[in-house]
Amino acid sequence: MTASLWALVGLPAMVGAVLLVSGRRADPVAAPCAVAAAGLALAAAGVAAVSRPSVSVPMLAGIPAGLAVDGLSAVAVLTVAAVATAVLLFASAEMGADQARGRFFGLMLLFTAAMLVTVTATDLFTLLAAWEVMGALSYALIGYWWGEASRVRSATLAFVTTRAGDLGLYLAAGAALAGGAGALQLSGLAALDGGWRDAAVAGVVVAALGKSAQLPFSFWLSHAMAGPTPVSALLHSATMVAAGGYLLVRTEPALAATAWAGPVLVWAGAATALLLGAVAFHQSDLKQLLAASTCSQLGFVVMAAGAGSVGGGMLQFTAHAAAKSLLFLCAGVWLAARGTQELDGLRGAARRRPLAGAAFTVGALAVAGLPPLPLWTAKDEVLAAVLHLGPAPYAVGLAASAVGAAYAARALAAVWSPVPAKEGGASPEGSEQRPPPSEALPLAALAAATVGLGVLVLPAAARWWRALLGAAGGPQPPAWEMAVSGLLAAVVLAATWWMCARGRAEAASGRRWAGGWLGLETAADTLVVRPVAALAQALAAFDDRVLARGVRACADGVTRTADLARSRGETGADEAVRAVASGARTLAAWALRPQTGLLHQYYVQAVVALVVLAAVVVLMR
Repeated sequence: MTASLWALVGLPAMVGAVLLVSGRRADPVAAPCAVAAAGLALAAAGVAAVSRPSVSVPMLAGIPAGLAVDGLSAVAVLTVAAVATAVLLFASAEMGADQARGRFFGLMLLFTAAMLVTVTATDLFTLLAAWEVMGALSYALIGYWWGEASRVRSATLAFVTTRAGDLGLYLAAGAALAGGAGALQLSGLAALDGGWRDAAVAGVVVAALGKSAQLPFSFWLSHAMAGPTPVSALLHSATMVAAGGYLLVRTEPALAATAWAGPVLVWAGAATALLLGAVAFHQSDLKQLLAASTCSQLGFVVMAAGAGSVGGGMLQFTAHAAAKSLLFLCAGVWLAARGTQELDGLRGAARRRPLAGAAFTVGALAVAGLPPLPLWTAKDEVLAAVLHLGPAPYAVGLAASAVGAAYAARALAAVWSPVPAKEGGASPEGSEQRPPPSEALPLAALAAATVGLGVLVLPAAARWWRALLGAAGGPQPPAWEMAVSGLLAAVVLAATWWMCARGRAEAASGRRWAGGWLGLETAADTLVVRPVAALAQALAAFDDRVLARGVRACADGVTRTADLARSRGETGADEAVRAVASGARTLAAWALRPQTGLLHQYYVQAVVALVVLAAVVVLMR
């Protein structure tokens, strides 16, 4: 059933390319075409998840490029296609007729296709190609409103930062190729010789941490909020940012084959989950809160890859995709209605938009890790695996889980708080118009998926999930551990809500530090950007003042030598040539004189020649 695999990646790619090339001419039909293409891709994903197709084509000598759907990628393609369909359906109502809809939906479909290739790639060659396309398209989507310089700057910063991390994937491909062409297959990385394997794994780790906005790359995700809300909903849930975590889970056998990758990833994920959770809690902008929480939640996927919990990592990947896309779409509803993303300006927003409020509540409670929602199960499964590596990373992970409940409660308290009387007269609670079906249906579907994934807490469903992913036999959380984490989430959620309702949740001591994304952008500017810029300026000055002057001096010397050679050497050479030519002409003239055409003269000449020859013979004897 390779047709389903080709349809899965080909349909969104082809329709997206046509819409993008058509430009504004495609605006009237862009939204229905995009939704239809995404829906067909979702159907193809369902067929592919059952039939498990694979395809391979020769790329370079001895190096094939291939796509395949196994248990791991089956979960990923269904997640990506489902979230993309919901987001595009929502965007059909969100993006007005005055927007360049052909360009927007074309870019979104191409971006989705690149992610689908990423999760089904079987080799580094194909993965790297899709990885690059996804990065380039993310720049175009974040900077969609290119008329505003600030948005273009944000897109550029996000692109350059992720590109810096992407260099790791080139290192991985180079190390794999040096270790043997067969190692370009993702399944062959673990079999590389020690040195090449470590280099390849290091490259994969750097690329994944950069793409998933883990420390120290996290700050770029803040700038990604410059794009339209549907872009944030797709990019921050099931696609680009999630791609790094998925790559780590996919290459878990290679990570386990090294002695250092597992602990590094566990600590990197734990630190990101905790610190970016604190960043999320201190945000006053809802989209910034959700962006920071994305870093925090994906930290658990990174921890899962480092600890070998494939089942927990993929459940976190899937449940987070549903919940986070739901939260961003709800934020988009309120942004369109209120014209603000500030939490203070969104007071009572959930009361005035009951459907969005209920959906946001489901997503926020899931992110908080409240039982029996799926992220509670996923985090506990990850933490159970982490506990085998020591109590310290487990404690950090558990604290990060509690912080997740705190920022979820802060967001919920803001949107559900009553509107002050002086602000409520113009729009009483529940009086706003009902959402259109293209807006309501995605919210309801994503909320249902977020709740429905909670079935995996049941033992039978959990066993099926682990068997699907080939992850049977991993460490499982005991009942007491799940009870502790669930109770902790509930207590923190309730306590934070109570403090927010009374205005006591403002942690002024850490707000400037955490609210500014830990100063990561300033640190990157100070430690990387400025030194590199200074080095570039110094090299440019050296080029201008030393190399360029040296080249010009050499050129002047060559010119002067040529002039001297021309003035002295060429004159003599010209005279010699002219003398030779003159002598040749004189000899030719003398040679022509005997050629009269008269026979008796030729006889005389012959007699003279014979006499001379005879004389020479006589004299030589």
